[in-house]
Amino acid sequence: MSKILFPNQFEYLQKSLSANDRLTNKMVQYARQNNIPILDPLSSEFLEQLVYIHNPKKVLEIGTAIAYSTIRISKILKKTSFIDTIELSKDNIKLAKSYIKKAKQESKINILEGNALDILPKIKKKYDFIFLDADKEDYIELFNLSINLLKKGGLYLIDNLLWQGYTASKKVPQKYKTSTSHIRKFNKIFLECSMLKKTILPIGDGLGLGIKI
Repeated sequence: MSKILFPNQFEYLQKSLSANDRLTNKMVQYARQNNIPILDPLSSEFLEQLVYIHNPKKVLEIGTAIAYSTIRISKILKKTSFIDTIELSKDNIKLAKSYIKKAKQESKINILEGNALDILPKIKKKYDFIFLDADKEDYIELFNLSINLLKKGGLYLIDNLLWQGYTASKKVPQKYKTSTSHIRKFNKIFLECSMLKKTILPIGDGLGLGIKI
């Protein structure tokens, strides 16, 4: 259950979600069983809607994990569009490639293997849509390295900005204090970024949405 929404609201919204296909359902089950963080169902629906509306030709995802959100984005993209997705974990990359193949999305998905902090400075192309969902302690540096890769009018989406509600809480459990501090510092930088028209939305675990101006 979400710690951001009231229980009744959360249950109602969960029931309204459209059904996933068999593969993405299996990916959700695998992620839960193996404690692999993937995008929240409500956030996934919103991500898909943004992709439908914005119709990006070039997408950059920072943090592939097992390619759950990657595949959901890719299936909406037109045939001539593509998504570059960055992942460091070799185990995740192996799983991601397997799922991408099963989803028959190899032609639209390009995995950039390695540390995003090393990869981002080497990228020369510009993107219409950037999605950041990586290690929270690196959010500020990853954002600073990638914001200039976004085209004017492009969308920037960031996950986990309410961090299970702890970002706005006075009492934070000890095990969440460091990560909460990282998110709070990032949110301040994000909301003060003059290059974006931005907001934080109470969807899923909190989504930051910016439009390059």
